[in-house]
Amino acid sequence: MRPPSIGVWCPPNTMASICVFCGSSPGNDPKHREHAVALGKRLAARGLGLVYGGSRGGLMGTLADTVLAEGGTVIGVIPEGLVDREVAHRGLSELIVTPNMHARKAAMAERADAFLALPGGLGTLEELFEVWTWAELGLHTKPCGLLDQTGYYTELLAFLRKVTDEGFMKPAQLRRLIVMSDPDRLLDGLLAVAEARGKNPVLVDQT
Repeated sequence: MRPPSIGVWCPPNTMASICVFCGSSPGNDPKHREHAVALGKRLAARGLGLVYGGSRGGLMGTLADTVLAEGGTVIGVIPEGLVDREVAHRGLSELIVTPNMHARKAAMAERADAFLALPGGLGTLEELFEVWTWAELGLHTKPCGLLDQTGYYTELLAFLRKVTDEGFMKPAQLRRLIVMSDPDRLLDGLLAVAEARGKNPVLVDQT
């Protein structure tokens, strides 16, 4: 399947919203929830809108509830099938319902200026790797980040270094993923990349 059109870019000095990928479950370590709350507070304090998968459960719901409680804006994007299963968050600033998962991911990408992943399962990994791949293919110029405060992603990052060492990924590709353990430093890093790339935007339309 051809990647969707996401011909949008971050203007200089602008990062208005961030798409956050994270678990629809809370995980076994209570620190994951604590860190989702902390990130939500930082997003709201910085005036950054949240774009996410629209669920009311797990880390996703915790993050959305925190941003809303702090006066921030939250856009949820969820496929029809999950709405029918009653997992959609009904108290968001905006809830967008899409016909399928592919349309969901495209809509999330279109509405965000950067991407960030917290701990999560298969869906979180798949979403992060897809937007990271799109960036490498030149389909967008938006920065991608990974917030790892507990060492949850230690083994994954070690594997990615092995992938690079084995010649299946270039070091520059690996460096596209900004990995930090402090939320403010990561947000600063995403903003710096967004501003730098915004000076020479690459507009891509796959339609």
